[in-house]
Amino acid sequence: MKHFGVTAKFLFFSFLLIGAGCKENTSVSGPLTQRPNVILIVTDDQGYGDLGYHGNPYTKTPHLDQFASKSLELTNFHVGTTCAPTRAGIMTGRNANRNNAWHTIAGCSILLETEETIAEVFTENGYDTAMFGKWHLGDNYPFRPHDKGFGHAIYHGGGGVGQTPDYWKNDYFDDTYFQNGVPQKFEGYCTDVWFNKAMDFLQVRDVENPFFLYLAPNAAHGPFNVPEKYAKMYEKADLTEKQKRFYGMVSNIDENFGRLVAYLKEKKLFDNTILIFTTDNGTALGISRTADDKMLGYNSGLRGIKGSHYDGGHKVPFFLSWPDGNILKEASSNELISHVDLLPTLTDLTDIPYTPKNPLDGTSMAKIMTGEEQTKDRMLVVDTQRNQRPLKGRNPCVMSTKWRLVNGVELYNAVDDPGQQTDVAEQYPEVVSKMQAFYDEWWSSVEPDIKYAEIPLGTSEANPVLITIHDMHTVDGLPWNQVQIRKGELSPNGFYNIKVVEDGDYQFQLYRYPSESDLSLNAAAEEIPGTPFRDGLPEGKKIYPSKAVVELGDMVLQADVDDNKPFAIVKGKLKKGSYKLKSNFTNAQGSVIPSYYTQIEKL
Repeated sequence: MKHFGVTAKFLFFSFLLIGAGCKENTSVSGPLTQRPNVILIVTDDQGYGDLGYHGNPYTKTPHLDQFASKSLELTNFHVGTTCAPTRAGIMTGRNANRNNAWHTIAGCSILLETEETIAEVFTENGYDTAMFGKWHLGDNYPFRPHDKGFGHAIYHGGGGVGQTPDYWKNDYFDDTYFQNGVPQKFEGYCTDVWFNKAMDFLQVRDVENPFFLYLAPNAAHGPFNVPEKYAKMYEKADLTEKQKRFYGMVSNIDENFGRLVAYLKEKKLFDNTILIFTTDNGTALGISRTADDKMLGYNSGLRGIKGSHYDGGHKVPFFLSWPDGNILKEASSNELISHVDLLPTLTDLTDIPYTPKNPLDGTSMAKIMTGEEQTKDRMLVVDTQRNQRPLKGRNPCVMSTKWRLVNGVELYNAVDDPGQQTDVAEQYPEVVSKMQAFYDEWWSSVEPDIKYAEIPLGTSEANPVLITIHDMHTVDGLPWNQVQIRKGELSPNGFYNIKVVEDGDYQFQLYRYPSESDLSLNAAAEEIPGTPFRDGLPEGKKIYPSKAVVELGDMVLQADVDDNKPFAIVKGKLKKGSYKLKSNFTNAQGSVIPSYYTQIEKL
């Protein structure tokens, strides 16, 4: 295999990589129909080490391994440390701290309305666009995938199947997903559905247009439900039972990937399609410590897993194939490249004229991929915030091709010490100083962009609006999945950031369970037993609500509750403006219980 770009200088200090907007064509030119198609596959919680191609002795991924051997591999490719931050960076070319997607819940995983997405750019340039799987950047108008440029979208709610915004009782099998916002039942295992629908899209699209397809399976994210035959592939492996299910999910992804490649070749689409396989963060369960402190699994020797700002949390696999293009083939590059580079790089490779509406953190790496350049001096920042507002110095990693500055004080040579075992900060104080200076300058550019998204009420495009507790701003933790809703877990000290777009009479319907459950406010949802390959759901807990209380700024609206009904109704006159909305029940003892689901309608 051809290797290049192993070392790089690290003196690039400009956080605005303006080369992304001033492009030279490095790819195809000519009629729209000759432009390459793009398929971007981003799996969930599958790390760098979760492939046989990277030496994993357990996992069975023959199709991905074969694809990797024929592709351009980026061996130093980085994303966010968790789901939504990576997806926000892919969509916008901008770090998640700039666009309200620095968390995975708590109102901080909603992509700001002002952000321009890769789907909007490709749509504006004549591409048919579609996404299937995990969106995780907002469940309300105008933040949904079909609001943000995707002509066709089928997706689950929230950050995973079974989370609070997802359809009630989804469990990866025969679930109900949202098709351009409308619930629809689908048969089959979730990953199979996403790939099947992607191939259906390729059949019904306008063949006169090129296409941009974003395929984002929720696997291998927990709860690690998987068809039995895939988990049984690992029954004799020295892994925990949940790891066997996790690896089974990876093998199911591999099988579906093989089906997609075969389909593209059969339909004569493979050669002129830029096909990318990557993931959204480090492994969730590829390596795991048991109760007796035994480490099981494989992580390619990387330090850290999902959520870590060491490389194991954000260095992920990346393979790119384009047989008709002038990119390198059967080659690898160790040049530092990131998820925020994908938007400017793909517009370059597809010959799309692109001037960013907002300053980018990414830049085009097309010339690295074509071999015209072997190094591109730069630095990038990844961090793990997972709180209500990004804080300077919270879990940062400053990266160059060669170096990692972690927490502002630990320095690692990522080329000689990829496992980050030896801190060499004392030997290279000048490197620490320069990288910290880059971070300080970069952070100064981020701070003005930090703001919350506002969910609009009273629009003609979306009325009524359903808000779930997944998006409640709170520092106390919140019930973000349906298991916690069943248990009646509390998080009363929080608010929703909303915007009333028009004066008028509004009605609030406060629910304990979502409307499709057909459960009353004080019902105990039925227990659903698990199986060896599927987690169950606990019996619900009664909450005994007596009053429904809605607060918007200084306004307090309330009504008595009939707990035998599915919701309580509160009405009031609202004035146009921005508010912090609180929506809760109280019981006879005065305890505050959140309304996990609140539907708001302008009458």
